[in-house]
Amino acid sequence: MAVMIESLIGILLFTILIIPLTLKNPFASVGDYPPAIREKCMELGLIEKREQRFTRTDILRKGIALLAFVFILAVVLKQFNGADTFWKGFRDSYLIWLIIDWYDALVLDCIWFCHSKKVRIPGTEDMEEYKDYRFHVKQSCIGMLLGLPACLAVGVITAIL
Repeated sequence: MAVMIESLIGILLFTILIIPLTLKNPFASVGDYPPAIREKCMELGLIEKREQRFTRTDILRKGIALLAFVFILAVVLKQFNGADTFWKGFRDSYLIWLIIDWYDALVLDCIWFCHSKKVRIPGTEDMEEYKDYRFHVKQSCIGMLLGLPACLAVGVITAIL
């Protein structure tokens, strides 16, 4: 039950971070947009041309968020879930990670992003790639893999605490 509550809190926090940022400035999240939309933005001169999908700032921002996730979740799992072994810390954190990842893919990406005109970047509004469900599902699968090292770290920290 605690994992479900923690997952809901994580979903709420994730939503509070993502939606206002994307609505205020879609370019802040353009690295997460489908490739054809990013390329069109570069062609239109809306963003600088680059070879890499994410800028150093994007990577730094995501890295800090990941580190915060690891440390905060390790403490929460230790205090509220009684996770006192590597396995319990890893298992609970990965379950929470998966729930948030699937919420992101299904609700935020496939429902909200794919259908909201408010996230469309001027000059790209009519692109079919905004409704590229396959892209979002693929990104979710990558997210599932990226969660493994983060949650392994949570497990280690949980065991150490």
